[in-house]
Amino acid sequence: MMIAEVSKKYDLSQDTLRYYERIGLIPSVNRNKSGIRDYTEEDCRWIEFIKCMRNAGLPIEVLIEYVGLFQQGDATIKSRKELLTEQRRQLIVRIEEMQRTLERLNYKIESYERAVVKKEKELIKSKESVQ
Repeated sequence: MMIAEVSKKYDLSQDTLRYYERIGLIPSVNRNKSGIRDYTEEDCRWIEFIKCMRNAGLPIEVLIEYVGLFQQGDATIKSRKELLTEQRRQLIVRIEEMQRTLERLNYKIESYERAVVKKEKELIKSKESVQ
């Protein structure tokens, strides 16, 4: 699959894909006889993984470390698991913080809605008393 197709499929710019390859987030992509990148299914799985982890807020540095460990083979399984476990812990904390923020926003919105309803009732009453 050519870079334009991969870019469209994963909604990532071609520059981002090149950058991810350059910094080691995805293994070196094979090139065809013309030197054009030719992404394999395995390359695409890496892109899916990296995109998912980035969307979850994992830092690029952590992902580079993870990919480096992965490329070292099975001897790093424990280290990889520990790295992912720590990232999961941090993600849970962020989700809890976001949940508290969401609850506060909901409360504020409800407060505004109650104020609007109250104001509307007052306007209706004052309109009725004028008639």
